[in-house]
Amino acid sequence: MSSKDVRGDKGASTGKRVGGNKKMSGAKLSTGSKGAGGGKKAAGRPHRGGKTKSQASSRQRTGRPSHRGASFDASALEGAEFIEVSNVALPLDAGLESPASEVNRPTPVPFSTETDRPTPAAPAASPAPAEGSHAESLSRAAIASALGVAPEDVASFSLVKRSVDARKKSNVHFNATYAVRLAQGVVYDTLSPARGVNVRAYDPPAPLAIPDLRSLATSSDERIVVAGTGPAGLFCALYLAEAGLRPLVVERGAAVDERTAAIESFNAGGPLDAAANVQFGEGGAGTFSDGKLTTGTKSPHIRHVLEAFVQAGAPDEILWQAKPHIGTDKLPAVVKSIRERIISAGGEVRFLTRLVDIELAGGAVRSVVLEDSRTGAREAVKASRVIVACGHSARDIFELARDRGFALERKPFSMGVRIEHPQTLINRAQYGAAAKHTALGAADYKMAVRVPARANGTRTDATSENATRGVYTFCMCPGGEVVAAASEEGGVVVNGMSRFARDGENSNSALLADVRPDDLPGNDVMEGVRLQRDVEHAAFELARRNGGVPYAAPAQTVGDFLAGATSSSGQAEGKQLGGTVAAASEARRRTVVPGSHRRVGASEPHSRLVVHPSYPRGVVWCDLRECLPEFICDALAQGLPLLDAKLHGFADPGAVLTGPETRSSSPIRMVRGENFQARLASDLPDSDEEPATRVYPCGEGAGYAGGIMSAAVDGLRVAEAIAAEFSSR
Repeated sequence: MSSKDVRGDKGASTGKRVGGNKKMSGAKLSTGSKGAGGGKKAAGRPHRGGKTKSQASSRQRTGRPSHRGASFDASALEGAEFIEVSNVALPLDAGLESPASEVNRPTPVPFSTETDRPTPAAPAASPAPAEGSHAESLSRAAIASALGVAPEDVASFSLVKRSVDARKKSNVHFNATYAVRLAQGVVYDTLSPARGVNVRAYDPPAPLAIPDLRSLATSSDERIVVAGTGPAGLFCALYLAEAGLRPLVVERGAAVDERTAAIESFNAGGPLDAAANVQFGEGGAGTFSDGKLTTGTKSPHIRHVLEAFVQAGAPDEILWQAKPHIGTDKLPAVVKSIRERIISAGGEVRFLTRLVDIELAGGAVRSVVLEDSRTGAREAVKASRVIVACGHSARDIFELARDRGFALERKPFSMGVRIEHPQTLINRAQYGAAAKHTALGAADYKMAVRVPARANGTRTDATSENATRGVYTFCMCPGGEVVAAASEEGGVVVNGMSRFARDGENSNSALLADVRPDDLPGNDVMEGVRLQRDVEHAAFELARRNGGVPYAAPAQTVGDFLAGATSSSGQAEGKQLGGTVAAASEARRRTVVPGSHRRVGASEPHSRLVVHPSYPRGVVWCDLRECLPEFICDALAQGLPLLDAKLHGFADPGAVLTGPETRSSSPIRMVRGENFQARLASDLPDSDEEPATRVYPCGEGAGYAGGIMSAAVDGLRVAEAIAAEFSSR
């Protein structure tokens, strides 16, 4: 089915009315007292004649400023009722009120066009700024200036996308994209867009169409089994359920409420629950993170995922934010709502249920064995297809896949620490004098550099293609906390999270270095997992040796870490070891006052930076080189000053490094064909035949995604492939 068929509009080019029947997806746009239908201008369809008296007078009022761009070709806008205006410079005060985002609200049924199924309630659209308010006037004036018209010539508008432009600290502002309807009589070919402003016909996003496959679903007791309720598993299962294919969803961890209680108990000093922790349970590892919904990939499914999250209760501003996030305080209710939707559409969800075996017959799946995570009781279930969406920490699944003859390969991953600063430092570095403006919120960052590579302590040949190693920040959590993310006994793992408001004292992000397959010894595909485990166990023991309680994390100031990187002994110089911070409240109160530090290549004054480590089980001051691989520490030490040159203060001697961060991505990929089905190790490497195992590796754990959004999109792609197989019967 084409997007034209799904939307029911008239296309996206010359002669059309974009959005269909003036409704703009059922939205009411922000209007002004002099816009269409009010004041001096009569309602009616715009842009049907030549230059009008109204437009001519508008030209006399606005003129053609010298900053206007090149000549504007309006032919592509012929007949369009709404236009998309991007790169609109918007003053910060325009962000002090809720923007007009109704044009962006999701359709009532984003996942299905069937009319005989229950319709989820549409979320309330964000209110437009009050007509005549300061924010509304600023937005209207910015749009008018961008188009070269008078403010009263802008009949209505709605926000499509907004980001912060802080490239010039003296002029921090919003960069916005709007859907705009001009007043009657204003003609497109007389617009004069400002330099850098882009104008095109507004094309509303098409909803995801799901075929009705209920009549094609197998009548036997075979099930489509989805293993994992992270983003990939949830969105794959949601699509399949709404297509009528009744998936069975199994999750080794607990439902989100029980999981939340287990995590809170662990953070307060209780024992680790191997079945309910930051890695395992409903929603996956992303449930206890910042809930970032950004991705470097391009796919129409990105919009579909955002709409589904809003349908499930996420704030509707994620539809227009350039860097949307949900926050760990809102994610539990959102993932629970998606689960309930799967069940209401005919799916089944079982928690505390592990996938422990996949049985093949003739190279294709025949059944799976499921195990109760608490009791160990096992059950064989006939399966027509299995989606392996278990996440990057389900290490037993990698072993199962290897033992059952599936093709696995090493893939690059990363390892490092969490770096923590006061959020005020990041705000000042990013926004300058505008840092305290309430419309901006907590600043973030994303940086990457390359440094000379060393493997096993030896510098790589400078002529080699692997002569450099990437060092970068990942999963930055503004106003957030460092998370205790262990999932196995005797290992320490850190991650980061933020609440929706991002109003915590500190910011943190992963500071990582690349781990390439050739950094690992031998040929065993599990060697990356082995390295992760070794580092996690070494960190656990390092903290204990230095007086820490179980699952306390080793930590070190940046100044001590860099001083150690330049000493002949490899130990930190001038290090002042602190005691264990055992309780969460004490960890947040403790002030880290660095001792005498020196940075690489220069002697600097003592740092005045004060950081209260937020890791909930407490930190122990240690030398991180005693638990992290030498080549990782070497890369981080080289990368920190380079990153500081991009973001002043990033490598301040008082910033705190807490480690280890080992679970940023999967070290293994389950090899799949173009049809998304897993290959067997026995397949000929040069075979052109697509695999027919009916096992579908999916998402981050299988090696095909790198975050919430990309994993959810991969889940939809796998579900579409399965639906296409049913449709072709």
